[in-house]
Amino acid sequence: MTIKPTAKFMLSHPAHILAQGFGSGLSRIMPGTSGTLLGWLMFDLFTQRWPAFFTVSHWFAIILVGFFVGVWACHITGKNMGSPDHGSMVWDEIIAFWLVLLLIMPADLKTQCWAFVVFRFFDMVKPPPIRYFDQRFKGGFGVMFDDIVAAFFTLLSFALWQHLQQS
Repeated sequence: MTIKPTAKFMLSHPAHILAQGFGSGLSRIMPGTSGTLLGWLMFDLFTQRWPAFFTVSHWFAIILVGFFVGVWACHITGKNMGSPDHGSMVWDEIIAFWLVLLLIMPADLKTQCWAFVVFRFFDMVKPPPIRYFDQRFKGGFGVMFDDIVAAFFTLLSFALWQHLQQS
């Protein structure tokens, strides 16, 4: 039986708070997009507010640790919800989009907007091989990993676009 995502459920365990993106995953309309928007806001806020701490190397460490903590949080939350990859779990979008933003730095607002659109496309549509990983890997690792693959394809798209512009 699948548990309905509510604020009460989210606040019942620290893993739920993280997996559900501090409440952004509770959005009734496109929770993954809401989680990605929160990730974008957090990345820009942290990077601008505390640039001495949120350096490139620190972001890589934060993303790496965030990935593994996310595996745990999404596993627990999915198990407690009765749905291993419930749409309200958005920590995967947050971590993956942080990786995208980090690797396109420095980027103006227009470029960040395009990164958002391209990432959401790959995350929502899940074209091959993203769909392959989404279907094969289960539990917290599966929840987190397919979004990392979507981030990779977003970055690959940007690299190809940049290469074509220079040709």
